[in-house]
Amino acid sequence: MRPPLHSSLSALPALLEREAALGLLALEARRALDGSGRLVVFRGPTGTGRSALLEAAADLGGQLGMRVLRAHASADGGGGPFALVRQLLCPSGDFGPEDGSPWPVSSARLWQRLHAYAAEQPLLVAVDDVHLADQSSRRWLTEGARRMAGLRVLMVVTERGQYDVAPPSPGLAHALPPAVVGSHALAPLSRAAAETLIRGGADAPPVSDEWVEGCVRAGAGNPLLLRALLDDLRAVFPDADAGERGTGHGVRLPTSCAELYPGAFVAAVSWWLESAGSGTATVARTLAELEDAHPDTHASEEPRARGGRTPAPSPAAAPSALAPQEDDLGSLLAEVTWADPSRVAGWLTAMVRLGVLRRDPVHGGPRFAHPLLREAVLDGWPRAHRQAVHRRAAELRRRRGDRVRAVAAHLLRTPPDGSAWVPQTLLDAASVAVREGRTGEAVACLRRALDEPLPRERRAAVLAELGALEFATVRSAGISRLAEALRLQERPRERVMTAVTLGTALAHRGEPRAAFDVLVGLGPLDDEPVLARTVQSASALLADHDPEIRREVYARLRETAARFPERMSPAVRTLLIRYEATAGLISADWASRQIRRLLTAPEDPLLVPYLLGTAAAVAQWADASDDAERLVRAGLTEHRLSSLHPAHGSLLNVRLDGAAARGQYARVLEETAGAAPPPEDTPRAGPSNFLAHRVLALVEFGRTAEAARLVEGVDVSEAHDSWELNRFLYARGVLRAAGGDPAGALADFLECGRRQHGREVESPIVTPWRTAAAECHLALGQPQEALDLAEAEHRYATVWNTPRVRGRTLRVLGAATGGRHGLELTGEAVDTLRNTPLDTELVHALVAHGRQLTAAGRPGRARPLLREAAATAERLMVPRLMASAEAALQASGARRRNAPLTGTRSLTASERRIAALAADGSTNAEISELLHLAKRTVETHLTSTYRKLGIRRRADLKNALAPLPPLPPQPTETR
Repeated sequence: MRPPLHSSLSALPALLEREAALGLLALEARRALDGSGRLVVFRGPTGTGRSALLEAAADLGGQLGMRVLRAHASADGGGGPFALVRQLLCPSGDFGPEDGSPWPVSSARLWQRLHAYAAEQPLLVAVDDVHLADQSSRRWLTEGARRMAGLRVLMVVTERGQYDVAPPSPGLAHALPPAVVGSHALAPLSRAAAETLIRGGADAPPVSDEWVEGCVRAGAGNPLLLRALLDDLRAVFPDADAGERGTGHGVRLPTSCAELYPGAFVAAVSWWLESAGSGTATVARTLAELEDAHPDTHASEEPRARGGRTPAPSPAAAPSALAPQEDDLGSLLAEVTWADPSRVAGWLTAMVRLGVLRRDPVHGGPRFAHPLLREAVLDGWPRAHRQAVHRRAAELRRRRGDRVRAVAAHLLRTPPDGSAWVPQTLLDAASVAVREGRTGEAVACLRRALDEPLPRERRAAVLAELGALEFATVRSAGISRLAEALRLQERPRERVMTAVTLGTALAHRGEPRAAFDVLVGLGPLDDEPVLARTVQSASALLADHDPEIRREVYARLRETAARFPERMSPAVRTLLIRYEATAGLISADWASRQIRRLLTAPEDPLLVPYLLGTAAAVAQWADASDDAERLVRAGLTEHRLSSLHPAHGSLLNVRLDGAAARGQYARVLEETAGAAPPPEDTPRAGPSNFLAHRVLALVEFGRTAEAARLVEGVDVSEAHDSWELNRFLYARGVLRAAGGDPAGALADFLECGRRQHGREVESPIVTPWRTAAAECHLALGQPQEALDLAEAEHRYATVWNTPRVRGRTLRVLGAATGGRHGLELTGEAVDTLRNTPLDTELVHALVAHGRQLTAAGRPGRARPLLREAAATAERLMVPRLMASAEAALQASGARRRNAPLTGTRSLTASERRIAALAADGSTNAEISELLHLAKRTVETHLTSTYRKLGIRRRADLKNALAPLPPLPPQPTETR
């Protein structure tokens, strides 16, 4: 008596999501036992569990009392005709007559053997991988399916069914009627089933969603790949708590196959590729290799690859013109691998459906679902094959006119071969990368271009550009490149430009004498007056890095100006004006008039950046911040300056100086973010103007601990004697004074002054060290020393005569003088700075004058001034100024304020509502009618709003109100 079918099924091993297949097996097994044999075909991709299902069928047959005949087809095709059938029916090789002589193998004799077996006992014939069987065996199985209607035989075969690049052979059952065959297609595991497999049973410790997501994508829903991956992971993390996997506190899912030590996953992927055939394997590996060679962004102005056609513009904007879309990628893969384009496109679609590939969210093209899967596909593929793929891809993409960046991405992965178009493509790509700020990409392209044969002058130009880019990250490498470029250069103009770049690099590295020697080594340039003036201008700017060289250079320039004024171009003359301004020899008015005249004079384009950079610095010192910003903008945007052009650094420093002068400390912190401490394993940067400004801005925001960490790693004794060291000393002094160390601050200020004096820089327009030192002397109870310094500063301030320096020196001089005269001086400082855009200096002056009034017994006169200081400081949002004004107010006996005086928080509800309507474009008359207010009331509220927000125009309202939360809705008025 055979066992019930349901009990036999319950005894089978559990197969995830194979219930339908097992149900088909049960149905056909019942028919076979009743004498109605059938053929069952399970088709599916490699790794979807065909063999496991066949094992389940064999177990079912055994439990039902059936004789199980097994065979496994082999790819080698050995064994002669009917090899697979003979493996089934005569596994011991006893197929022959009784005397042992060989009989000819025929389909009829094999069929007789099958009938004999079936007469003895019901049969289950299990054949694995029938697609690999020899042709005679396939024909026998097909014919047998037609003749099993009256036999107690169930024939179960598995067959690989997957879309491959090579067209597949017809399936075993393709010519059979549905009445004699039952087919079932095996699909990849669903996400739910894959999660069940990954998470384990109910008793297994939990794993994170991130861990599960990574495993699902790497396994692509394929049971073979997924189980192999889990086997590797269990071996890699034998003692790890599964509950910690994928979390921020535990182990993470590896992203490289090198981390999967046992290698079961890589072996499974290799088997998957081998089963797909050489054509599919080549396409898969080519896709994996090309996957990272497609940038995801592009610029619309990027040039096409030279020598290629220009495609017609697409009517719709594509996500990316560099990364190929799915159709383009399919054609590229087909061309690179010499495969049928339609088959490649079908394979890509099929792999996306199977989960092996996923569409990229940026450009929509297919990519492997996980880095582990991509790496496993590439495992063992020779490097030469990979390079050949990129070489052919580069040629094809160039031929069809793709962007140079896309073509260069392939060339970066190929060895040099001497093709004439390769270096030009790489150089074009580097140029685009520099313009768009992708420095690392530009460096890679230039380095690769140097591997190709280049003419001497071309190689020198590439070396010069590469050296300038490399200097930002690896200074020694950049300098060596520039030195080699200078050696190769033969044309005077290129030699001068390369020498200037090399000199700037050396000066930044703390070797100003070597930089000066490079420029001197160019020799006389009497026949090239523009180049001679370029060297003069560069020498003057680079001389700022060394006091001795600076005195030497400017002495020569002043002598030339006196003897040969016709040789002085506008750029060189502005440099002399800058020198005289810092030496305290001229006024701001005279300097500004001269600069304006020189800016309108004709100048060679090679010298214009020097002219703009120097003029911007003088304009900034003369409190003409708008003019300075305009000149900086023109210098940085209209001239493509290398970071190692001397004027480039000057323009950046002027822009930073201007932001600090206006009290825009948040902008200063944003622009000096690169001055933060580097990682522990890299050397710290030396003192610089950027670092100094960052320290000062942090002090103004009350973040003194952070500022202290910035300066503690700077060894002043090892720094070269540049103007930037003086700025750093001043900033460190301010930090020490803010931290309650006036003695330490005084030492820094005096050292700054000593070094500036050695550079012939006396004017307070550069660094006001005298006023800062005077305030330290006052804090230390040394009024006479403070007075001496303040008077000396006042003399130089009177010469330059701008509100900023006069107001600052009058304030400190008044504090040092004391008494009625000191009160008059601080009052004069307030009058000098009021009605100017110098709000930060005005706050200092108001606080100083208010404190003196309070000390003189006139707190009633002090409080309005101190309230004005507090309101201005609050509008500027500078904590240090706010704290100083608040402290002075409290000292005057004023009550502590609970509500802000300025800023968006100080607006009343009516002011906010009216300001919001005005910002949206409503006129005063419209607001008056809408809110049922008098027009004069609207004007009064807007005037108050402008004062509180620190703006002067209606157009500024929208930006000033941006931080405001939305107003609550007005109640509906009932009439």
